[in-house]
Amino acid sequence: MGLLEFSKLPVNTLVGADWDTFKKMTEGQIIESKYRHKYYLTKSVCRILSPLAAVQDNKYQKLLAEKPLENDPLFILGHWRSGTTFVHNIFAQDKHFGYTTTYQTVFPHLMMFGQPMFKKTMGWLMPDKRPTDNMELAPDLPQEEEFALSNMMPYSYYDFWYFPKRMMEYCDRFLTFEKITPEELDVFKKTFEKLVKISLWNTGGTQYLSKNPPHTGRVKALVELFPNAKFIYLMRNPYTVFESTRSFFNNTIKPLELQHISEEEMEQNILEAYTRLYKAYEEQKKFIPEGNLFEVKFEDFEADAMATTRKAYQLLDIPGFKEAEPAITAYLNKKKGYKKNKYEYKPRSVQLVNEHWGYALKDWGYEIHQ
Repeated sequence: MGLLEFSKLPVNTLVGADWDTFKKMTEGQIIESKYRHKYYLTKSVCRILSPLAAVQDNKYQKLLAEKPLENDPLFILGHWRSGTTFVHNIFAQDKHFGYTTTYQTVFPHLMMFGQPMFKKTMGWLMPDKRPTDNMELAPDLPQEEEFALSNMMPYSYYDFWYFPKRMMEYCDRFLTFEKITPEELDVFKKTFEKLVKISLWNTGGTQYLSKNPPHTGRVKALVELFPNAKFIYLMRNPYTVFESTRSFFNNTIKPLELQHISEEEMEQNILEAYTRLYKAYEEQKKFIPEGNLFEVKFEDFEADAMATTRKAYQLLDIPGFKEAEPAITAYLNKKKGYKKNKYEYKPRSVQLVNEHWGYALKDWGYEIHQ
C-alpha cells in the first residue's frame, strides 16, 4: 500500500516534465484558483529536476540515438477501457518485448541517470492498485506511454488531463492528428522514437510493445515511422466502454487537473471523442501493410486468451510464442481470480450510446439494448 492516494497528491505528473515542455504546455493556460498551490508546487519540483534531463540526453546521444531498431513495434490499439491493459500485460510476459514502465511515464528524463533513487521513492508513495479498476500498480510494470510523451513534448493528447477545457481541441490536434502542424508532427515522431529506444534499453527487449489508446487515431503516422509495425485492434461492447470510460476519466482527472469541467461536459467530450477516434482508425487502417493487422473483439479474446494470443502471434508472424508460452500461462492462471468492475447499463446510458455510438454496435454485431 502506497503512502499517498492518487486523489490527494500535492503535485501532478508534470513534475517529471523537462522545463521546456512544461513552459510551452502551460504558457497562456488558465490555472484556476483552487489548483494554484498544486500548480506552483509541481512547477517548483519540475524546475529542480529538469536540469538532470541534460545528463540523460548526453547518454542517449552517445549510446542510442544512431542505433537502429532491431524490429518495428507491436501496437495494441483500441479505445480506453477496451481491454488493452489486459492484452498488453499478456504480451509483456514475452521477454523479447520491451515496454514503457510506470516509472518512465512520470520520469522519462530520469531513466539513464538517477533511476534507482527516484524509482524507490515513487514505489513508496504510489498505491499498489489502480483506483479505477483494481489493476496492479508498480514502478516497473508496463504502462501506456502517452503520459511519458506528455512529459517529453507539449503536443500530447494527455495535456487534456491538466487542461480539460481544451480537450476537444487537443482531440483534433494530438489524438487524430487532423489539425496537427507539420512541425508538431515531426516533434512527435522524433520524441516517440527516442522513447521507444530508451524503453528497450531499460527493459532489455528487442521489440517495443505499445499499449496506448491515443495511437488508435495515429495509424498513418505510426506506419510512416515504423513501416513494418504490427497492430492488434481491440473492440469492446460500447455500452461497457461508455460506463467504464466515464468512471475512469472522472476519477483519473481529479489529481491531475489544473482547471475544471463538469462531469456533464466530460460525458459529452467522451461521446464525441469516441466517434472521432473510431472514424480516424477506420480511415487510416488502410495504411497498415497486409498481414500486419489483427482485429478482435475483447469479449472473444477474453473467452480464450491463450488461444487468441497464439493466433495473434501466428497471424502477425511474431516470433517467440513457444518460449513465452509458460510465462503467459502463469500470468493467465494468476488472473483467474481477478474481479473486474461490473457495470449496469442504465437507461440513460443506453440511450446515449444508441444515439451516439449506434454505428459501432452495428459494425461489430453487438446486441442493441432498448
